[in-house]
Amino acid sequence: MKRLLLRAALGCAALVIVVAAPLASACAKVAAGNASLLLHDGFDQGGFAAEGGLFYKKSFEQRGGRVAFGPAAPLRGTGALTLTVMASCSPHRVNCSERAEVWERPEVLAPYRSTVWYGLAVRLDDPLPQDDRRYVIAQWKREARPAAEGDDSPFLALRLYRGHLGITIETDRVVSYPIGSPERPDGCRPGEALVLDHPNVHQTRALVAVEAGAPRGSYPGYFNACAPDIQVTRHADLPAARMGWIDFVIRSQPGPHGDGRIEIMANGVPIVTIRGHIGQGGPGLDTNQYFKFGPYRAPGRLPWSVSYDDFRRGPRCSDVIRLGQCPAE
Repeated sequence: MKRLLLRAALGCAALVIVVAAPLASACAKVAAGNASLLLHDGFDQGGFAAEGGLFYKKSFEQRGGRVAFGPAAPLRGTGALTLTVMASCSPHRVNCSERAEVWERPEVLAPYRSTVWYGLAVRLDDPLPQDDRRYVIAQWKREARPAAEGDDSPFLALRLYRGHLGITIETDRVVSYPIGSPERPDGCRPGEALVLDHPNVHQTRALVAVEAGAPRGSYPGYFNACAPDIQVTRHADLPAARMGWIDFVIRSQPGPHGDGRIEIMANGVPIVTIRGHIGQGGPGLDTNQYFKFGPYRAPGRLPWSVSYDDFRRGPRCSDVIRLGQCPAE
């Protein structure tokens, strides 16, 4: 059934070019239904699979990116995708970023308010960066219209801090209490998120998962406040970035007004559950969420590569899980 729906959608994409507006409108309804389709790409075909809904976006920031399909010791199947970001920013250029990211195609994006499950295997290739240069490995964001104000950060991001994995949640600014203040003299209360208050951009960022056994100082000290409106239940720490392939299963359910829910699993092990205020709901934002993955950083001198395998997406955990058991609904 899903193959028939996908063919219908692809057929519409071709027909809209040559037909009148009524048929184009009908095709738009089919395209809107694509958000409920299962997506999968094992990167075994030497290019992006039609059923995967992915593409490499060509832009100024991605001009130094490299995309390689090949038998690079894949987790499953016969191929994997390696994305490499090269030095492409002038050292003195302000607000310049270097990216090599793969995006979901616009026609398969899911509504922002819906629940979507993702699966993706990630391998951090050598040499592993050891500094803290805003390294992002995968991120989930809300679409923004061209006239939108501000720079909304990803509501969920998989990051690298001094060679160690970390996961962050972002939301519209919520009340937070600095550690050491009268409200939180000794640290966060059970369940409260450790956060960075960003009053200048009206956002709050929470560090919700870290690596087991990471040395002191691996994660930034600016996460120094507690947010009761972001509730975090930690089940286990993240695997080490150096361990090789890590198969992530992630529930994406933003809720900027307090009804959000994120679930993270790694290699079949539940890592963390986050509930509460997740994501942005300000003016100028659009109706869809979107996912993109690939190395993204502030300007650097050395190449940085990350490999990916077995991308999948679906409306249920059971659509994407490979190891372990799905969390209770």
